[in-house]
Amino acid sequence: MRIDGLLLEGFRNYERQQLIFNEDCNVIYGENAQGKTNLLEAIGYLSCGKSPRTHADRELIGFDKETAVIEGRIYSRDRDFTTRIELQRGKKRKMTINGVTAKNAASLSDVLHTVFFAPEDLFLIREGAAARRRFMDNSLCQLRPRYAAALAEYTKLYEHKTRILRDSEEFPALLDTLPEFNERLCQTGAVLIHYRAQFCERLAEYAAQAHGECSGGREELRLYYKTVKTVENPEGDTAAICEALRQHQAAHYHAELASRLCLSGPHKDDLEVEVNGQSARQFCSQGQVRTAALALKLAEREIHKNTFGEYPVMLLDDVLSELDPRRQEYVLNRIAGGQVFITCCESDRLATLLKGKVFHIHGGEVV
Repeated sequence: MRIDGLLLEGFRNYERQQLIFNEDCNVIYGENAQGKTNLLEAIGYLSCGKSPRTHADRELIGFDKETAVIEGRIYSRDRDFTTRIELQRGKKRKMTINGVTAKNAASLSDVLHTVFFAPEDLFLIREGAAARRRFMDNSLCQLRPRYAAALAEYTKLYEHKTRILRDSEEFPALLDTLPEFNERLCQTGAVLIHYRAQFCERLAEYAAQAHGECSGGREELRLYYKTVKTVENPEGDTAAICEALRQHQAAHYHAELASRLCLSGPHKDDLEVEVNGQSARQFCSQGQVRTAALALKLAEREIHKNTFGEYPVMLLDDVLSELDPRRQEYVLNRIAGGQVFITCCESDRLATLLKGKVFHIHGGEVV
């Protein structure tokens, strides 16, 4: 799996840029705020219809532009694809694959998979649960189209229920609609929990191996998926999970009315990380936390490869500069075998080391 070419028009700070990539390694260098990360963001967007940096598509359109275009020439599953996305202020985006309208963002993931790794991901372990849920969601939306659909529906249902609870004191009749929303939240929530649990089990296996190698065998990494307490077997049948969610929801009904908050459901899930039996978030050093975060991202890449038989495109956004030489070497050795994009502020030293193609970005242009 690889992206052979990219066309950007009106995207972020790119006026118009057409690029041809190396099938193995592409080094993108230049000073800060010139457009290096924007380039990786565009590639990531082609894989899932979401930006790793913002929730609003309008922010992807250049300041003085009304439209933006992202078009990628992609080789995947022994076939050539052209994925094109057109963004327009105030209108619904248009997505096509080989000229045929894409039904939804999940259709993009059928063509291209990416793993995006930015410096802030090195603090994934220390951040709140929302960051680790986002990590699971971003990967699973590419791996499982059903998960992407369930997550989109759950998010809308959650927002509706939150508004009902918030406005129920002023408009009590709104509570009459609550049972219907609660039932759909249980049904879609069960799908999320089922897939998250399976993903975390595989993630734990690959991440433990990567962490052990990176730490020289001195440390043991373990992962635990944390979800609603009434769910005894999160990897089990979705019907059983749904019933467990109903029980938890019923027990929190009065608390939700009093707080006007949605207190029950997988929107509070977490991924607990332990190193040598201790909570990585609370007790590990900065170096241990970074090694654990590296292990999670490399494990994510392996899951994609083992699911689809080919490596996803790896997007490393200035991560190597944040790592010591030993971890740099480990990452560079582990990412061999698939297409990789690496941004840095230095010169083309990495390209010489990795035998890749070099792009010098300045002011939204390759110079």
